[in-house]
Amino acid sequence: YQRRVRVSMLRKLPQLLTPICSRSLGAPAPALSSGQQAIFDKEHQYGAHNYGPLPVALARGSGVHVWDTDGKHYFDFLAAYSAVNQGHCHPRILATMKEQCETLTLTSRAFYNNVLGEYEEYMTKLFGFDKLLPMNTGIEACETAVKVARKWGYMVKGIPDNQAKVLFAEDNFWGRSIAACSSSSDPTCYTNFGPFTPGFELVPFNNLEVLEERLKDPNVCAFMVEPIQGEAGVIIPDDGYLQGVRALCDKHNVLWIADEVQSGLGRTGRRSACEWEGVKPDVITLGKALGGGVFPVSAVLTSDEVMLCIRPGEHGSTFGGNPLGCKIAMTAMDVLESEGLYENAEKMGGILLNELRKLPKEVVDVVRGRGLFCGVEIKETDSFNAWEVCLKLRDAGLLAKPTHGHIIRFTPPIVINEEEMKECTDIICSTITSFN
Repeated sequence: YQRRVRVSMLRKLPQLLTPICSRSLGAPAPALSSGQQAIFDKEHQYGAHNYGPLPVALARGSGVHVWDTDGKHYFDFLAAYSAVNQGHCHPRILATMKEQCETLTLTSRAFYNNVLGEYEEYMTKLFGFDKLLPMNTGIEACETAVKVARKWGYMVKGIPDNQAKVLFAEDNFWGRSIAACSSSSDPTCYTNFGPFTPGFELVPFNNLEVLEERLKDPNVCAFMVEPIQGEAGVIIPDDGYLQGVRALCDKHNVLWIADEVQSGLGRTGRRSACEWEGVKPDVITLGKALGGGVFPVSAVLTSDEVMLCIRPGEHGSTFGGNPLGCKIAMTAMDVLESEGLYENAEKMGGILLNELRKLPKEVVDVVRGRGLFCGVEIKETDSFNAWEVCLKLRDAGLLAKPTHGHIIRFTPPIVINEEEMKECTDIICSTITSFN
């Protein structure tokens, strides 16, 4: 089944790559300053070519605002893929960081430190789980969740040695490690990176019938899914899908891993996107905004039954659980909890979606969103594409980035206020309408 999906996607590879390759073929952008061009050139000369950034060199940020090296102001409508939910350089987070930097930053897990236990208690009580395993990046959290689930499969479910399977939703995205590539249906993620990790299989997103059939396999230990698929273009499942996932995983004794690295921590107007359906996964992965936009912090939360399958020496990270990251994460979470940012994301998201739905159908095919996790599909023509729309938005003072060639995500820091949102929707609507 996975091979069929990959062959089908591979046939689409030329079309998928066309928007990327055509970046230099579209309408010319306004001339860049020599200073910014020098920054682009230096990165191109000395850095790996694994990103295709929008041509703007940023030098300063505050809240929802950023400035380039020439001093031009922009609204940030990407928020570092939701790592900056609390806004750029939040003063409380910076104060915590500075204080802890002058006290103790790293001990490794070879010794106890006086912050990790406090952080673990805070997070487990907040999210309602027994145990937390600290890591650094989102992909580390997801890799850890898969590893822990496999161990549970062998020790608790009784799966025969080396036979455990993990199911993933098609069009998932959780990073670019070999394991993540192995679970991907996107040819740009997996082409020429094989051989792949065994025991990973794909099922259609938002399809409970197929999921149940696959969960009947007694060797399946876990199903990992994003409650809302971010990189795929803010794909929101049908109402009841997550409740169905919960029921099916219970029925077939399979762990449900919710990848909330991007959808969690306020992005949709809730602490976790699973809360929209009132369900709780067996394992949840967090990252991005957990570090408050200043430090990489990620976490895996689950029950004693699952987490205690991992024993000393079987998993770890030199930086995971460091006192600096733990302190930052607690303040980052407290900012979300105490400053009304979940409510703000829901309210501002309603305003944004209302305006996006007024955009001309000749330019925008589809509008999707929940809270401030929003996306639009641009109708590509010979005249324009999503990349060119983002260039024009940049020129108008708002930064966003395409995904999959024709989709633009609008995910500003969730600290944005109503006045700022009004200015931003004016920019977005006038810019996109100009392509009609």
